[in-house]
Amino acid sequence: MSDKHSPQTTYSISDLSKEFDITTRSIRFYEDQGLLKPKRRGQTRIYGLKDRVRLKLILRGKRLGFSLAETRRLFELYDADKNSSTQLHTMLELVEEKKSALQQQMDDIKVVLMELNSAEQQCRAALEQQQNT
Repeated sequence: MSDKHSPQTTYSISDLSKEFDITTRSIRFYEDQGLLKPKRRGQTRIYGLKDRVRLKLILRGKRLGFSLAETRRLFELYDADKNSSTQLHTMLELVEEKKSALQQQMDDIKVVLMELNSAEQQCRAALEQQQNT
């Protein structure tokens, strides 16, 4: 699907579910969390372009490691400040925090890999010694 949608475009929950390859239950969960606010026609949810963009941002944020609370915070900042300079500064802070956390994880993984390599070498050496006796 193209990203060129007119502001009048509306979507059903199944339209968004198919477009983003997620379950309708996930979309309802994001709605329950206050991240999406579709209009209603009876029992039917009617999602607008804003909801579609927010869903895309929620999913992108998840891939980048942002919690739903962090995503909600960014949405709230944007809703309060349409110029979004506050949102952009907050986003930069969150990105730095995520980068730092990921760097720490990478460092931790390197240490664990070194320990595993050492344990592997010791096991191989012990097996070789057993076979030679």
